Amino acid sequence: MKIGITYRLFLAILAAASLAVVSMYLIMQWSIDRGFLRYVNTMEQARLVRLSGRLEESYTGSESWNFLQDAPNRWRRFVAESLPDEETGPAERGHLPPTRKTTDVLPDRPLPPKVVRSFIMRVFLLDAGKKPLFGPTDVPATVELKPLRYHDQVVGYLGLLPRNYLSDAHQVRFLKQQKLALGLVGGVVLLLAAGLSLPLANRLVRPIRALAAATDRLAAGEFTTRVSVTSADELGQLAHDFNALALTLEKNEQARRQWVADISHELRTPLAVLRGEIEAIQDGVRQPNPDSIRSLHGEVLRLGRLIEDLYQLSLSDLGALTYRKEKLDLGELLNATLSTYRPEFAGKDIALFVNIPTGPAAVVFGDPERLHQLFANLLDNALKYTDSGGNLAIGLTCRDGIATVDFQDSAPGVPEDELERLFDRLYRVETSRCRAAGGAGLGLAICRNIIEAHAGTITARQSPRGGVWIRVTLPLREGCR
Repeated sequence: MKIGITYRLFLAILAAASLAVVSMYLIMQWSIDRGFLRYVNTMEQARLVRLSGRLEESYTGSESWNFLQDAPNRWRRFVAESLPDEETGPAERGHLPPTRKTTDVLPDRPLPPKVVRSFIMRVFLLDAGKKPLFGPTDVPATVELKPLRYHDQVVGYLGLLPRNYLSDAHQVRFLKQQKLALGLVGGVVLLLAAGLSLPLANRLVRPIRALAAATDRLAAGEFTTRVSVTSADELGQLAHDFNALALTLEKNEQARRQWVADISHELRTPLAVLRGEIEAIQDGVRQPNPDSIRSLHGEVLRLGRLIEDLYQLSLSDLGALTYRKEKLDLGELLNATLSTYRPEFAGKDIALFVNIPTGPAAVVFGDPERLHQLFANLLDNALKYTDSGGNLAIGLTCRDGIATVDFQDSAPGVPEDELERLFDRLYRVETSRCRAAGGAGLGLAICRNIIEAHAGTITARQSPRGGVWIRVTLPLREGCR
């Protein structure tokens, strides 16, 4: 049988309350038994004090214990007189008028049985040498003895064996009543715990049920699902994390749909051109001459570049791009990449301002092929989106263990609110850096993945030259030297 979390929590709370009540009951029972027994022994010690006073007073008249030894029943009468009125009446204690000496012979009267059992059987008298005179003869060494004095000399010792258990019916009845009351209190506590634990368990489980239902909806594809955060505890934090997860999944789903739509759009353009030109040749509108073949070849190359960029980006997202890192001079790599693009910049009449130090090497630990791809993409991007007659400034600096490469081109620029989106896949600023330049908007996305794999950063900002300022930072392996 499967037990739900509500009843599990209910049983856990009830079990904890039951354990607490049982433990409290046992501890209180043990405490009451010991405490009450200690109280009874203390009261009997008070009786012993009264008895010692009477024995010292009687010893003064006879200067020996013969008055007790000659009449053994007199010892029992002395003990009986030490008991309070509520235990024995005057007749039972053989109470004498105050004018009568205690050394006189007391009339023999039967004593109450409870007195004999509970007190007289445990009280004892020892002489000055601690030899037994009356009472138990086997006295433990741990029993406290009260000295009896005459003219500042010890003439005997009086003692009482402590109770080990209660035998008086009134005392036992009192203890039973207290234990019964304690048991009733424990039962009431258990009933209250049972009555409160189920609503409490339902209240605690309610947010979990809401989270479970929301998780089912989220798994079914309802990424707009959210749960209300009603507390600041762990359940509230869990609800907050769930909402963050749902928001992330919603954004990822939107990005996926946009990604599929953008890819379809990018692939459809060259395919439409190819189809149109091929159909024109089939219909005889165009002849299969070198110009038409060159046009078809250009569209095929464009489609191939787009597919290759998509493939590279997908490998980077999956972490499947291979990196063969080694120590390399970042300045040399940047100059080598730039040398292949100088003719193209010259052909477009774009001036280059290069500031790459020739002194100490900027040594980094990276993959030369991937970093070459990074710089090639940035140079290709600047070449495509910089107006003819513009300029591009490239600089390399090293400071505090960081190598910084800056690319600053001239107009056209990018609005401030769109700079962060330049690294998104298939994103292009249609107004200025448009599709007419021939790009698919994947170059900067690939650059970001490459630079993150090298523990660096890449950012975009507005260039003081009127275009875009791309800054790349990489950690130095051995600093600039």
